[in-house]
Amino acid sequence: MAAPQAAALTTWRHPPCRVRIYQFTKLLQETLIGPSRKPSANAVAAVLALAASGVALAFTNPSPEDFKSYAGGQLVSVISDELCGGGLPLVLQLWVKDCPRLIRDQEPALAELAGQFSSRLNLGLASLYTTELGGQDLLPTFRLPEYSVTTLGIAGQFVILQSKSDAGKIK
Repeated sequence: MAAPQAAALTTWRHPPCRVRIYQFTKLLQETLIGPSRKPSANAVAAVLALAASGVALAFTNPSPEDFKSYAGGQLVSVISDELCGGGLPLVLQLWVKDCPRLIRDQEPALAELAGQFSSRLNLGLASLYTTELGGQDLLPTFRLPEYSVTTLGIAGQFVILQSKSDAGKIK
């Protein structure tokens, strides 16, 4: 087989890349829009609405500071329920008179603590925060409960996706 014929066969079997890209975009256009038609007003409006929604979500993606504030409030609520609802040893219950107020006063410190033990996966339109906290021994006979929480931050709001906790140990 002569060289020009072999080159012609190769080109016929495998067209150049630019030809394949053109063929693919032409096929995609005909599939989505139809042969030789302009996109309808509804299709254009839907694409513009989708793009505007994406931009709005990107701008309202909560920052790590927003998450710290949210997590501090959540930690105050959870710790108040766990400790003040009978989780403290009897000796500490006698010593601490107003347990919920004591924990509520610690909200800024708890927010910083949550920020230190959280990792953020920024997805652009939303963020996933994973917080693993607790498990330390507070007293020789009292270990703090261990918490693991996965939170989705989207559109300026937070949604808890998964929450795990052990009960802590009082010996």
